[in-house]
Amino acid sequence: MSVVEEEEEEVLIGAIDQGTTSTRFIIYDRSARVIASHQVEVKQFYPQSGWVEHDPMEILESVRTCIAKAVEKSVGKGLKAIGVTNQRETTVVWSRSTGLPLYNAIVWMDVRTSSICRKLEKELPGGRTHFTEQCGLPISTYFSALKLLWLFENVERVTEAVNNGDAMFGTIDTWLIWNMTGGKEHGLHVTDVSNASRTMLLNIKKLEWDETILNTLKIPPQILPKIVSNAEVIGIIARDWPLPGVPISGCLGDQHAAMVGQGCRKGEAKSTYGTGAFILLNTGDELVKSKHGLLTTLAYKLGPKASPNYALEGSIAIAGAAVQWLRDGLGMIESAGEMEELAGQVESSGGAYFVPAFNGLFAPWWRDDARGVFVGITRATTKCHIARAVLESMCFQVKDVLNAMHKDVDGIVNYKEEFLLKVDGGATANNLLMQIQADFLGNAVVRPADAETTALGAAYAAGLAIGVWTEDDIFSSPERGATATDFHPRMEEEVRKKKMESWCKAVTKSFDLADLSL
Repeated sequence: MSVVEEEEEEVLIGAIDQGTTSTRFIIYDRSARVIASHQVEVKQFYPQSGWVEHDPMEILESVRTCIAKAVEKSVGKGLKAIGVTNQRETTVVWSRSTGLPLYNAIVWMDVRTSSICRKLEKELPGGRTHFTEQCGLPISTYFSALKLLWLFENVERVTEAVNNGDAMFGTIDTWLIWNMTGGKEHGLHVTDVSNASRTMLLNIKKLEWDETILNTLKIPPQILPKIVSNAEVIGIIARDWPLPGVPISGCLGDQHAAMVGQGCRKGEAKSTYGTGAFILLNTGDELVKSKHGLLTTLAYKLGPKASPNYALEGSIAIAGAAVQWLRDGLGMIESAGEMEELAGQVESSGGAYFVPAFNGLFAPWWRDDARGVFVGITRATTKCHIARAVLESMCFQVKDVLNAMHKDVDGIVNYKEEFLLKVDGGATANNLLMQIQADFLGNAVVRPADAETTALGAAYAAGLAIGVWTEDDIFSSPERGATATDFHPRMEEEVRKKKMESWCKAVTKSFDLADLSL
């Protein structure tokens, strides 16, 4: 697969995958096979109902540990570059002079900015869609800009640092790269186009910070990072880090990295099942404006001179996090691996439906007033039915998003005759979950041999930038699907339709349940 001529030279590419619940570092060879990896869990903090935070210093240390441990496990010493991929929208503000965070990182699923959203919707023409023409995104608690406004308004240290020019803003990619390239000494303050497209501050056509949005929200441009492409040499790792002198040559938000890792070309969609679930459809050079509750976003831009690919996205806040809740919150299971066996003991959920609106609902509903509900419970409901209903909730939400996508791109983006959904992420190891997904979609679901395509996409971008791979290698490799597993639907259409109708009724029961007094 390599285009490098010197076959005798060992070439390894590393990828940092900093996610919502864990950090990992994976080392690949030139055939994109995993050579070594290490993973560390990251703690989440819940200061109030609906609030979710991370400690930026813990994230930094987790990355340092993962790199060091994976390098120890690797027998090779030919690591030529690394790529970075990260949880998107999570917002960090830190001091330029001390290098320390001024507040915990506010995580993408946090909903503390609800009141700011409502205020802007009332004040601005067009309400929640006021900025959509420029950035492709609605006004929502999801995006970084409003988390930044909350920090301005509620954290005195942030306000002071902004006023005296000491504040730096970034998503997790920016925080990592700044520290890894020297921090307060000479760290590079950058982000990539995919992460920038999730801030609500990027002009999605020009791929630069939008002055009109910045002026409207009163965000000073000097606190923002420089924007780079997804595949270029960004900087060199500093001396006090593992792998000093190795270039950082790839950077993508996690869902965009998964698209690259899956080799998604125009007209192809993928769904990543992690803490949340994220479905992206590559629309190529077509910037499709959704009329059905989806987001217009960047897919990827693989080089400074490369043309951008755009995407429609449906973001689901709670997917695998619901399984964690069963484990950690209810104590119903001891490990996520028990879910398949438990849910597989029953043929259906027995009429029970679970809507995991813990912090509201994202696409296509966009209801931050929603909260989680179980409906349809009877005396016959067992923990097996509950486990199955939790798995089904992930698949129902993906089906909702894909229905909206099909409506939005009808006549604009051509699909293959048989629509295939490419899937990835840790939860796809659950065969029952994948079969339920195929049943609910009425179409095939394709799982690659290596389901961790987020890290693979970051590695591909990094290798592309330094000439290890070409775009043809990444998007046209014949061996890519050779070891994939296909799941085909078995459910009858009438049953599928009835279950979707019941699901939609259950979703409406979750609306307007947020108790703002908590």
